[in-house]
Amino acid sequence: MSIATFYLIPPDSPQTSEIGHIDYVIFLARHFAQQGAKVYINAQDKTQAETVDEYFWKQQTENYQAHNLVGEGPNFGTLIEIGYPNSKFNRNRQLVINLSNDATTFAQSFTQVVDFVPCEEKAKQHARERYKIYRQAGFEMQTININNE
Repeated sequence: MSIATFYLIPPDSPQTSEIGHIDYVIFLARHFAQQGAKVYINAQDKTQAETVDEYFWKQQTENYQAHNLVGEGPNFGTLIEIGYPNSKFNRNRQLVINLSNDATTFAQSFTQVVDFVPCEEKAKQHARERYKIYRQAGFEMQTININNE
């Protein structure tokens, strides 16, 4: 069964800023890739995809993880591929980390979806809508509180 996991972002969390959120996404992508998963990061748009790519390059040497933007890199991509809605990602991915507010129609291409529930009310409403879509698509639903201790 496919699994959708929502990470709940508390108001006092570093993940409430764009940079803090991207750092956390990179942490999760690296974590899953180190376990052998082929990860797709679905950014909100091309600009955000390029920002995520740039932050991967800014990681400390010991934390560096091979990655590529959609359409770049080796034929079958690296373990981490970064794209945005309507970009042609490699279909050999098992897990998607979704940063987009409303792009969920592709989610059934993956066995695992990672998504976020921000503390800002409008973004939280978008997350609720995505949650309903994943649940209706038959995903097993999980939530995890981000603990910043």
